[in-house]
Amino acid sequence: MPKLLLHIEGLAVFALSFYIYHHFQFSWILFVALLFVPDLAMLGYFINPKLGSMIYNLFHTYTVAISVLFIGLLLSSSITLSIGIIWLAHIGMDRLFGFGLKYPTAFKDTHFNRV
Repeated sequence: MPKLLLHIEGLAVFALSFYIYHHFQFSWILFVALLFVPDLAMLGYFINPKLGSMIYNLFHTYTVAISVLFIGLLLSSSITLSIGIIWLAHIGMDRLFGFGLKYPTAFKDTHFNRV
C-alpha cells in the first residue's frame, strides 16, 4: 500500500505542476527542454555509488525544488518560478513511474524497491 501511495503522490505532484505551469502561461518549449535536466545528477555515479546517490537525492527531493519555486515567488522571477515548477514536475513524474530516492549501495536500490 505505501508504494501505491507514493505513485499516487507522484501523479498528484506532476498533475498539479503541469496545471500551475499552464496557469502561469510559461513556455512549453522550456518545460520540455528542462524536464529531464535533474537526471543529469546520475553522472555522480561515475565517481562512486555513495557520492552518486547523494547528488541524485539532492536533485530529486521536493525540498530543493520547492525552495527554488519559493525563491521565484519571493523575487517575482518568472524564470526561477518556472524552473521550480518544472523541477517539481520531474520529481512527481519520477515517483509516478517508480523511480525513487537512491540508497548508497547501487543506483537500482531506491526507497520504492529495487528497480
